[in-house]
Amino acid sequence: MTPEVVSEAAIKHNLEQFLLVLSVSLGVATLSRLFVWFRQIPFTLLLVIVGLILAFEDIRLVNLSPELILEIFLPPLLFEAGWNMNWRELKRDLFPVGLCAIFGVIICVLGIAYGLYWFAGIPLAIALLVGASLSATDPISVVALFKELGASQRLRTLMEGESLFNDGVAVVAFSIIVGLPLGTGEFSISGGLLSFCQFVGLGIGVGSAIGFGISYLTQRFDSPLVEQSLSLISAYGTYVLTEEVGGSGVIGVVTVALILGNFGSKIGMNPRTRIIVTDFWEFIAFFVNSIVFLLIGDQIQFADLASNIRPISIGILAIVITRAISIYGLIGLSNQVANSQIDLKTQTVLWWSGLRGSVSIALALSVPIVLTDRDGIIATVFGVVLFTLLVQGLTTQPLLAALGLIGDQPQQQAYVEAIARRIALNRVVNYLSEAVRKQEIDAEFYRYQADLVKFELEQVAQTLDSLVADNPKLQELNMEMIFEEMIDIEANTYAEFIRSGRLNANVSPVLWRAFEEEKHKVLISENSSEAMEN
Repeated sequence: MTPEVVSEAAIKHNLEQFLLVLSVSLGVATLSRLFVWFRQIPFTLLLVIVGLILAFEDIRLVNLSPELILEIFLPPLLFEAGWNMNWRELKRDLFPVGLCAIFGVIICVLGIAYGLYWFAGIPLAIALLVGASLSATDPISVVALFKELGASQRLRTLMEGESLFNDGVAVVAFSIIVGLPLGTGEFSISGGLLSFCQFVGLGIGVGSAIGFGISYLTQRFDSPLVEQSLSLISAYGTYVLTEEVGGSGVIGVVTVALILGNFGSKIGMNPRTRIIVTDFWEFIAFFVNSIVFLLIGDQIQFADLASNIRPISIGILAIVITRAISIYGLIGLSNQVANSQIDLKTQTVLWWSGLRGSVSIALALSVPIVLTDRDGIIATVFGVVLFTLLVQGLTTQPLLAALGLIGDQPQQQAYVEAIARRIALNRVVNYLSEAVRKQEIDAEFYRYQADLVKFELEQVAQTLDSLVADNPKLQELNMEMIFEEMIDIEANTYAEFIRSGRLNANVSPVLWRAFEEEKHKVLISENSSEAMEN
């Protein structure tokens, strides 16, 4: 058989495997929408369960490659999360997020490593690798659950923000530690700190350069397809380039996504383009998550899990304990130092919902094959990941309900729908007024249609009054939407001047800064009022 024929056969086989995985994933997604009972289980966890069933029947969909996750799957997942992360919300809690992302990883690595070393007899270098693999949180399914149940925006920001930076720190820690069991690296505090600063610094530097470069570039033209393609290239290009220069690709992608989502999309994209790009990344995230979580379950080797039950049990206990130390200890410190005011209920949810997932699996699978303990590392990591996804993941909703943290998402959605309906009907009124002024329609037809629209506007006004009476905080949501629209109008005006050639220099939005200052004053006022009441 010629090499060309072999190559064609391999391509056909890989394509068939890909279509099989995609078909199963979409089948699970369809079933979860059709049957009410399945909706109680987060979609990503449902995929893991289906993958486990397939693994139990020894049906293997595809061989999971760590490079595939880290280089193909990880950049779009990180980019989508960073693109949708609200910088104003994140900046408010940047101190506790940074504490948990950096020192939380250190606590987790050391806690798991010494637990396995003392109680399972695993060599310390190997135990450190397991700890580094399991230090990466993966709250995708939990954050989706938060949104569906209407949990507070701050809780979602804390969870997503920590995970974004935590993944980068965990990958850096793994890169520093991986040479120890092979004898190719020597660890010291000063050397480790220097390597960490190099990885993170290069990641932030490359991500910032690409992010701001694309932001200013898109000011000079308006093409949704090109801007959508640029965002895709920036996700993968930043990861590859940062890794090539010796930095953290994860940190680089997070940085470029935060810049493009919170700055570039404001100054260089009109509202229609932003919606197109956001929808595109939501589809990419759904597509990638569907495949990754299905394959996590599908790759489980039950025999290996059974033979490593002791280290898995110790790893689970260590995960729970170190997570508790990280959250309660570090956030407690943040409350004291930075007056973060994160209550115990929120801390409890953050503790229990610190799931592990695709990044942990990818790191474990990337352990060099020459390492004799590689199978044990993989089995331990898989076992712990499985526990966090199935046990902690499936019990997060009851925990939210027990703590009273299920929010008013249905009311908020109804309020936003009513606001959108009011805006749409007012535009219809303006159109009718303009049409009758231009004599495009006769006066009688105008009066009849205008009365109909006026009646609908009165109904919408009653709905809005009723919703605000039940929940006065909804007015704050309306004010935020108005501020966002004002900022969009200002940024789009500058972009129009630049595209037309009337303005050469980039102009920073004024309202954005004013909005930030106003929110800061309001936050200080609220904190002062709460302090006086206490």
